[in-house]
Amino acid sequence: MNTNIKIGFIGSGNMALSLIKGLLASGFPASNIIATDPSEAKRQSISQTLGIGCLEDNTTAVAESDIIVLAVKPQILQSVCEETRDAAQQKQPLFISIAAGIRSTDITRWLGGDIAVVRTMPNTPSMIQSGATGLYANEFVSSEQKNQAENILRAVGITVWVNTESDLDTVTAVSGSGPAYFFLFMEAMEQAAQGMGLSEQTARILTIQTAFGAAKMALESTDDCAQLRQNVTSPNGTTEKAIQSFESNHLQDIIAEAMMCAKLRAETLADELSDCPPNKKLEQR
Repeated sequence: MNTNIKIGFIGSGNMALSLIKGLLASGFPASNIIATDPSEAKRQSISQTLGIGCLEDNTTAVAESDIIVLAVKPQILQSVCEETRDAAQQKQPLFISIAAGIRSTDITRWLGGDIAVVRTMPNTPSMIQSGATGLYANEFVSSEQKNQAENILRAVGITVWVNTESDLDTVTAVSGSGPAYFFLFMEAMEQAAQGMGLSEQTARILTIQTAFGAAKMALESTDDCAQLRQNVTSPNGTTEKAIQSFESNHLQDIIAEAMMCAKLRAETLADELSDCPPNKKLEQR
C-alpha cells in the first residue's frame, strides 16, 4: 500500500481504532493518519497513545485526506456527509463506509454525487484482528482505490468483494451477525455440559477450545465443512447420534430461517436509514 497517501477517520470508535492499530502494525506511518472526535479528552488520549493527528472538524479531515473512512453511527452519517459535502466535491477522496445498513447510493447522494464509495461490512472479531469483511465498490471507484480499500480492511482480517450491493445484506446475515450465532451455540453447549455434571469453568474451557479447534481445522483444511464433519462421525458412534438428533430437529432449516430473518432486517434497516422517497428506493434496486 502506498504509504504517502493520507487516511482520515471520521469517528474514532472501537472499529476505527482497530483499523488504525492494524494499519500502524503493518507499517503505515502514523503521521499520515488523522481521526476526528467531538471529545477533546478522547482526541488527546488517541493522539498520545497512537501518535496520530486528531481533529474536531470533519470538514478539515476530508479536505486533507486522500481516503476517508466513515466510522460514525449510521443514524448520524447523513448529517456528517452533508456537512462535508463541499470539501468532498473539491477533494474527491475515496470514501470507505463501515457504517452498518447505509447504502452507497445514499452516501454518494449525501456527498453531492459522483463520489467514489466503498461500502463495507466488517464484523466484531475485527477488533481483535480476526475479522471477516465484505466490500462493495460503486461505479466511481478505480482499481487502485479498490486495492487501497482492501488493504485497509485487511489490517483487521480477511476481505471478500461482492458484485452487487444487495449481497452485503447476505454478508450481514453470514459474517456480520454470525459471531452471535456461534456464541449462542457455545452458550448452549456450556449449559448442557453443566447440566450433565461438569463445572462451569470446565464446560467453558472445553467448549471454547473445541470451537476454536474446529474453526482452525476448517480454515487450514482443503476439505469442506461437510467432509470434515463426516471425518469425525464414526458409524453408530457418539457423534453420529448427536448429528442425528440435530437433523431430526431440523437444525439446517432453523439456521436458514434465522439467516433469512437477518438478511431481511438488514434490507429494512437500509430503507429506514435512507431519506430517499419510496419510489426512488424502488428505482435504485
